Amino acid sequence: MKRSYKLLSFALLTTVAFGTYSCTDNFEEINTNKTKLTSLDELGTENAFAAAQYRSVQASWQTYQSLFADLQGQYFANIAQNFSSDRNVMVGNWLNGAWTGFYGTAIPALLGVLENTGPGGEYENAGKFAIANIWKVYMYLPRTDYWGPIPYSKVGSGESSIEYDSQEFIYKDFLTTLKASAASLESLKGTKVFGTVDQVYAGDVNKWILFANTLRLRIAMRMSKVEPALAKTEAESAVAGGTLATNADDAFLKVTANSFNPMNQATAWNEFRMSAAMESVLKGYADPRISKYYAPIAGTTNTFKGIRNGYTQGQLGAPENNANATSNVADAFLPAVQDKNPFAIMYASEAYFLKAEGVLKGWNMGTGTAKEFYDKGIETAMKQWGIVDAAAIAAYINGTTPPVALADFSKTPALTNVPVKFSADPSKQLEQIITQKWLANYPNGHEAWAEYRRTGYPKLYARINSDNPDSPKEAVVRRTPYVSSELQTNKAEMDKAIIKLGGPDNSATRLWWDKP
Repeated sequence: MKRSYKLLSFALLTTVAFGTYSCTDNFEEINTNKTKLTSLDELGTENAFAAAQYRSVQASWQTYQSLFADLQGQYFANIAQNFSSDRNVMVGNWLNGAWTGFYGTAIPALLGVLENTGPGGEYENAGKFAIANIWKVYMYLPRTDYWGPIPYSKVGSGESSIEYDSQEFIYKDFLTTLKASAASLESLKGTKVFGTVDQVYAGDVNKWILFANTLRLRIAMRMSKVEPALAKTEAESAVAGGTLATNADDAFLKVTANSFNPMNQATAWNEFRMSAAMESVLKGYADPRISKYYAPIAGTTNTFKGIRNGYTQGQLGAPENNANATSNVADAFLPAVQDKNPFAIMYASEAYFLKAEGVLKGWNMGTGTAKEFYDKGIETAMKQWGIVDAAAIAAYINGTTPPVALADFSKTPALTNVPVKFSADPSKQLEQIITQKWLANYPNGHEAWAEYRRTGYPKLYARINSDNPDSPKEAVVRRTPYVSSELQTNKAEMDKAIIKLGGPDNSATRLWWDKP
């Protein structure tokens, strides 16, 4: 018998309709009952998975990633004079939109898939259930890394007040879920699950296993300070199971005219530019990816210029900080190709940098030294961006020049003094690994910000100004505060969540895994 199920009673009480948001074009419309979803048929279940994939990256991308993580991770700096999040202001309506966009549009679609394909479901299918669970972890990871404790295990219960799980519980459930899902898919190797409805791997089970293991490795590394023994065990198990290895394994979300790349759409609004941190590093390393990531300033063919994070409205009005005097994104990220530029989910290069760091920790990461994994990560990253000349890649890997000082508005010094060439000095190796992972993961600001909080690398610039007393200009924003919609509709559980958080509900409180 088909089942119906209730959604969250707080942020999710909205009309949910799967519009034309993916390559499948016509999602099943869900009824207008604001407390539950109508049961989906089998095709509707598959289409709901495509919706969950797309909406988990599209929902509130601007107010979620662009105006927070991308600025905190310093891939970009703000140039919009009326915007304040680059000065560490936790703009409430933006964060509220990010929260409700996720719980109100992405999660309902996923719930339908898990309900129908899981044990006892109308269309029970172990392969589909496993892949949906892997995507669930991918969806939730950056959200818990924004807020800490969040609604997770009780989402969809239909209760009038939804409990927040601790981040420790969520992370450990992530590991369990990924391990079980990858194991479930082992017997299906060589087959397709979901087929072309799957907007990432077109149902390729082999690639989903690699993705699950790499995501597990990422999560294990993130919690390595607070749970070192468990992190080691999980990381070693993930590597033994196989991780992303070549750029053919890279995970990208397919886009169309109806399901476009949200970053490409946002660049039309002219809100951000290349950061000073990226300029210092890319120029100092003579990195050939500079023209893949950013565009030369207007009227030039090869002049790139970044901008510091945290300028005031007045400073942003200075001529040299003008939009035409600073580097926009490269053409691949402009609105003209929003239906052609796939959205990056995870690169194979990240797996090599994670393994390199694992070796530094004494973990068994398979055959290879930290240097070998580091060099392979760089090579893989270069090739992913179309830089395939072996001599050019080798020259970069063996580069000895450090990042450069900038002749800018603030007379900015070099970001750091470490070169690309892997150092024999153990005190410099982690910084090199994370700096190169930061470069390779562009434009994934969620990972950039999370890894900066975890490691302190790369050595990003202090903000020029901060308007947030909890996070002054020299400080790192450790998290985002809870949103007003929760205060109004789920306050009792939010108050319990703050106790689980272990500190005030502000931007200075560290997350569970974020230990000094």
